Amino acid sequence: MVTIALPKRDSSSSYVGLLFFMATATMLFAGTISALLIRRASSDWTSIFFPPMLLVNTAVILVSSLTLEAARFGLKGKNVFAYRSWMTVTMLLGIVFLVGQVLAWKELTAHGIFVPSNPHASFFYLLTGMHALHLLGGIILLMVASVRAWRSSNVLEETKILTLSRMYWHFLDVLWIYLVVVLFS
Repeated sequence: MVTIALPKRDSSSSYVGLLFFMATATMLFAGTISALLIRRASSDWTSIFFPPMLLVNTAVILVSSLTLEAARFGLKGKNVFAYRSWMTVTMLLGIVFLVGQVLAWKELTAHGIFVPSNPHASFFYLLTGMHALHLLGGIILLMVASVRAWRSSNVLEETKILTLSRMYWHFLDVLWIYLVVVLFS
């Protein structure tokens, strides 16, 4: 009888998995942005209205990165309450960002700008929709981290999920800023 030994679960495998996922997401966004840049050179390109809600959303996602860092400092300083609280605040700010994204889309539709309105509108909805889906995944990760933080009797062992959350959340933060710049420059 042949037995196959399964590899032990290495704690670094989750980091490698997240890096591969972020690389895949980067390629997806890079390809779509490349198409946008090529399409923007066409004669029928018409710029769309800049929804002011995007400024609010940008501020929210930047603040959420700061609150995530506050959680890290709380955990590093062995301040369990600070860690738990800041993780929860970060997750809630992620939800606020998603609500803000829906409001930005509503601002555009109120100005008569829909997906098929023109190429700029199509790319705006596509890229911000893809970002929103990735952000939803980040919110779920933060939700898991927050629930674990509040339920764990030894919160100081939560460094792995915090590190993964930080890597992904800051990636989404930088990606958002890049998207806004590319879409409206």
